Amino acid sequence: MTQWTDKERSMVSAIWEKINIDEIGPEVMARVLIVYPWTERYFGTFGDIFTTTAILNNAKVAAHGKVVLKALGKAVTDIDNIRTIYADLSRLHYEELQVDPDNFRLLADCIIIAVACKLRNTLDPQSQATLQKFLYAVVEALNSQYC
Repeated sequence: MTQWTDKERSMVSAIWEKINIDEIGPEVMARVLIVYPWTERYFGTFGDIFTTTAILNNAKVAAHGKVVLKALGKAVTDIDNIRTIYADLSRLHYEELQVDPDNFRLLADCIIIAVACKLRNTLDPQSQATLQKFLYAVVEALNSQYC
């Protein structure tokens, strides 16, 4: 279980308050699919996601990005119970969707990049380190149901 200082809790909340889910969510999912094209196999119902243009213009990609970031918001508000929050989602990704757990880390990295691009100067190295700690706690929770 990840331990959080009061400063880290405040920092995660402050960063989260600056994130526009409707803007960054679609960018994150598009980045995942473009940078890591093998992840396309998990999104067979999304239609054409085989070119950068198709991915960037795909409404299902954008919608799923928003869903992902909204799910992160739950952890921000209950940072001490991240593992519990994501237990069912971990089980779903493991048992039903059979997602390779390494993809959670790739997604976290894309979130860091997208947030850094949007927040630029306000995401200093300490803020980035705290955001990465938070995202990797989420990754660990999503990996919890894997054998």
